[in-house]
Amino acid sequence: RARKIQKFFSQPFFVTTQFTGREGRYVKLEDTIRGFREVVEGKHDDLPEQAFYMVGTIEEAQEAAEKLKQGVM
Repeated sequence: RARKIQKFFSQPFFVTTQFTGREGRYVKLEDTIRGFREVVEGKHDDLPEQAFYMVGTIEEAQEAAEKLKQGVM
């Protein structure tokens, strides 16, 4: 879970756009805390670690996991 949290905190920052090719954006503090809490509680143990990288919200991590599952990412 610690690695998932570490990746979850790699949210798409504006200053990293030129390096990552991903548009930076704001994520509400409440969304970050809720996602963090859900990961700590084990609600997303079924999602692969890579799904948490460079996403904004936990819902985006779920979408990324589905894309990884389908081989789209």
